[in-house]
Amino acid sequence: MGSSVFASLNDLGWGFFGYLVPFLFVLTIVVFFHELGHYLIAKLNGIRVDVFSIGFGPEIVGFNDRSGTRWKLSAIPLGGYVKFFGDENAASVPDQNAVAALSEAERRQTFPGQPVGSRAAVVAAGPIANFLLAIVIFAGIFMLHGKQVTTPRVDAVQAGSAAEAAGFVAGDVILSIDGRKIESFADMQRIVSGAAGQTLRVEVERGGVVQSLQVVPTLREIKDNFGNVHRVGVLGISRSMSPGDVKFESVGPLAAVRLGAEETWFIVERTLSYIGGVVTGREAADQLGGPIRIAQVSGQVATAGFVALLHLTAVLSVSIGLLNLFPVPLLDGGHLLFYAVEAVRGKPLSERAQEVGFRIGFALVLMLMIFATFNDILHLTSS
Repeated sequence: MGSSVFASLNDLGWGFFGYLVPFLFVLTIVVFFHELGHYLIAKLNGIRVDVFSIGFGPEIVGFNDRSGTRWKLSAIPLGGYVKFFGDENAASVPDQNAVAALSEAERRQTFPGQPVGSRAAVVAAGPIANFLLAIVIFAGIFMLHGKQVTTPRVDAVQAGSAAEAAGFVAGDVILSIDGRKIESFADMQRIVSGAAGQTLRVEVERGGVVQSLQVVPTLREIKDNFGNVHRVGVLGISRSMSPGDVKFESVGPLAAVRLGAEETWFIVERTLSYIGGVVTGREAADQLGGPIRIAQVSGQVATAGFVALLHLTAVLSVSIGLLNLFPVPLLDGGHLLFYAVEAVRGKPLSERAQEVGFRIGFALVLMLMIFATFNDILHLTSS
């Protein structure tokens, strides 16, 4: 019995590290580039940067560069921050008394001492860096592996499916969906997966003649290779895998960047569509995940190889960049909202108004984190 218990604890330990290491790899890259965006644009605007930290809490290791910035790795690896000269804390709250006591030359090196346009550029640079990172990763994957293109030809139609009800037949080639050109079977799947319950107008080529069909994708639960359940829209058709319909294309640098940008935009579009569905009641909020789910998925994806882990890094980078652009005080988007109001009014909001806004933002972010963690725990206990 003792050896059995030891073996179970050993498996648990290895399982924990199997999740932890990929999770830290993914999150560190995403956070680093997000904060690097803030850092680089701040330096371009002459702002002095005191601290560049990956993680929060006590410092584990660090060094000072020639400009005086302290680069460090901290104990709690769930984020990071850039602390500017004149800031009171890691949340970039300015120390008003300290800033007031500075000389004019020193004040120009602080974040609050910058014009509203410069401050907005520094704040926006973080999410933009996340999008650029994703594009670069996706582009690199396309250049390395090329692109598989499967002709959007229907091989078979499932009995009783949405496709059968709409009049699809074997041999149909899908040309467009709601006016969007379809070049591969994957293009069709991406649109359909996020359109359960919606009426789609599909143009198909049948025997050399273009026909228009209307179809409502059915919501179905499917399991991925790791056993995770996803709810997606399906038509009930299978693709043609004949040699003439499946090919691999090499991708050059410019085409790879374009495809990387398209992949990034698809994630943005799908995420916004999902959030809109949650608000309107079309989608269930139980798909929202937090750090536990990210750690679990990171560990699972890591077993598929380094390229798969990089792909997850790009997806997470887009998600974090988009989340930070939401107009919620405390997030980058909330700061940008305040700066937009300041640009219109010609003066910033009062300290009291900003403080109330940040408290509301903190409450919203905290509730979202609790809800996501609750979903994570339910997901673990049900899997």
